[in-house]
Amino acid sequence: MRASFLLLLGAISIAAAPGALAQATPPAAAGQAAASAKPADAQAPTIRFEDAGDKAGIDFVHSYGSAQLGSLLEGTGAGCVWLDYNNDGLPDLYVVNGRPLDDSMHPHPLKVKPNPPPHNHLYRNDGNGHFTDVTEKAGLNPDMYSVAVTAADYDNDGFEDLLVTGYGKTILYHNDGNGHFTDVTEKAGIKVDGWAISSTWLDYDKDGCVDLFVGRYVKFDPQYHAFYAADNYPGPLDYEGETNKLYHNNCDGTFTDVSEKSGIAAFVGRTMGVTAADFDGDGWDDIYVANDRTENFLFHNKHDGTFEEIGNDTGTAFGQNGESTSSMGPVFADLEGRGTLDLWVTDGHYNRLLRNTGKMAFDDMGATNGVSQANAQYVSWGTGVFDFDNDGLLDILIFHGGLIHLIPQEHTLFRGLGGGRFADVSEAAGAVLSVRTVARGACFADYDNDGKVDAFLVNLGARGTLLHNVSTNTGHWVAIKLKGTKSNRDGIGARVEVYAGSKRWTAERVAGSGYLSQNDDRLHFGLGGAESIDKILVHWPSGREQTVEKQSVDRVLTIEEPK
Repeated sequence: MRASFLLLLGAISIAAAPGALAQATPPAAAGQAAASAKPADAQAPTIRFEDAGDKAGIDFVHSYGSAQLGSLLEGTGAGCVWLDYNNDGLPDLYVVNGRPLDDSMHPHPLKVKPNPPPHNHLYRNDGNGHFTDVTEKAGLNPDMYSVAVTAADYDNDGFEDLLVTGYGKTILYHNDGNGHFTDVTEKAGIKVDGWAISSTWLDYDKDGCVDLFVGRYVKFDPQYHAFYAADNYPGPLDYEGETNKLYHNNCDGTFTDVSEKSGIAAFVGRTMGVTAADFDGDGWDDIYVANDRTENFLFHNKHDGTFEEIGNDTGTAFGQNGESTSSMGPVFADLEGRGTLDLWVTDGHYNRLLRNTGKMAFDDMGATNGVSQANAQYVSWGTGVFDFDNDGLLDILIFHGGLIHLIPQEHTLFRGLGGGRFADVSEAAGAVLSVRTVARGACFADYDNDGKVDAFLVNLGARGTLLHNVSTNTGHWVAIKLKGTKSNRDGIGARVEVYAGSKRWTAERVAGSGYLSQNDDRLHFGLGGAESIDKILVHWPSGREQTVEKQSVDRVLTIEEPK
């Protein structure tokens, strides 16, 4: 049975100063985006991807650091992020990596260690479909076992910074604005003990500076090897769970640990993926934590610097049968075009498509729309929800791979049909989805600015995959980049609504989505046959509302918050 791939993206961004029109991305960055876009016609769009890794010059190979997969640390994998680190309008790619540790850390240590050791990579987008490895020049080759990464402009200087998390170490890199990054972890007051995993940025107190949530996995003991042989190695329940960390941005380049004060530290889990968004529409971002074999957490923002955990009360804590699933990658998106953020979560069983009722509760719709059944045979990891064919409906792409064995699996794509229904179109979506890999983290971006969302996939212990979107007969689109002034510079937490004719699309600018990864910061909207945009409404975290009217389609727009 062919796996179904669920991908969901609802991000919108427009920037215009008061009374000014939104600005289009310069032709040098946008290429032939407008010229290549095709309005939808009677013929249905066909979503297709091709492997563009060789052409793009991206030769990243993931390492779990040992001769044979033999521990939970090695099997967790790694993630990636798309960010425009040099502000040239082209998304660049940063991928994190494991590496050999001391022999005592690995049940099957390498007899000969590679020299140089495997490391993280920054690939600069050259704008012609090709990338150049600039890792050394950028100073982004840390001596650590890296697992996940997120990006945000934490000091509002106009350049995206990076947070790299991993086993025994977390590093905050400041973007110096000249192509180089500096480790400012100690200076900034970031200290995360143990095994840090997924993280996310959010301005939880709306002071204009993004704060940092860091998830921690388990209290890993490399000396513990007691397990049944068929299990290969001890699983997450064989180790104690961990608390998570929340750091308040002091708006001066430093952070204060408010994990206890905020109530976050009161909950012990086994974090895998995290994301933050305003699920209840009260204007304050909340935090969702996908836990491994432990109930998931939904931390509701109480507007006073504290959070209340409401996962069980909202139906987001457990699986369809009340079980603690191996939850991996959470994504908030407006799946039905209702202006409400639903929640999609990959896991080791059926995956969860949670419909937001708008009444502080979610209903699991996976069993009724066929998504769960199609994915039950797989273990699902990295995922994205985007309109890959720009027909105006969100699609879901899901990457699969063995859990504790190196069992390769094919991947799944669900095409949105409207009304929360999806069709498995994996077979017709290109041979690259049928190539079996042991997938882990995945990040999404329209890296060539042609109006179609692409993806990069990290494969456990193997070469990564660059999936180039070559869909045909696609509809119109708009991508929106936000620029905050009173709000944080990235516009993280801003909700964007796009109106064209009788249709409306809604998305929130988030940082950290899916498994161990983060997507392009530009909100991408597929518009179907709409040939113009009536208006774009931006709800900024500062509380300001901004309306930009009468915009053309098939372009990247920047919207700046009124000063």
